[in-house]
Amino acid sequence: MDLKPYYEMLESCIQDLGVDPSQTRGEKEGQWDLYKGSAHVMIDIFEHSNGYGYFQCIAPISEIPDERRVEFLEEVLDTAHQLFGAGFTKFKNWIYIKMLRELDGIDKSEITATINRIGNYADDYDDYFKKKYFEGGREE
Repeated sequence: MDLKPYYEMLESCIQDLGVDPSQTRGEKEGQWDLYKGSAHVMIDIFEHSNGYGYFQCIAPISEIPDERRVEFLEEVLDTAHQLFGAGFTKFKNWIYIKMLRELDGIDKSEITATINRIGNYADDYDDYFKKKYFEGGREE
């Protein structure tokens, strides 16, 4: 599968966001790193072993706290129900916000909307969960 046209489409979207795409390229081809406020947004375009190409936009939100762990995970699940076009996922001891879809049929408007959505959600929720579960807050 030729991923180059998708790389070019993504870099055009990054440029449209006012960011130099060459400054966002990751260590490996098909990876980009952006920031939205305090949130680190990671973007991947890749071919899976199943032969399909994928676009993934993911951002770390929070480590899972040792204290109030059940309360934290329950709140993450409750919050996930309110999200549009994204979801929370757990990897090791971290919670991420993520969107993953096939490349087939993707266009610039969907890529841009996804980057903005993941970035905005991540920028909001990373601060919220940090304050509530790691800085002693009891926001209700």
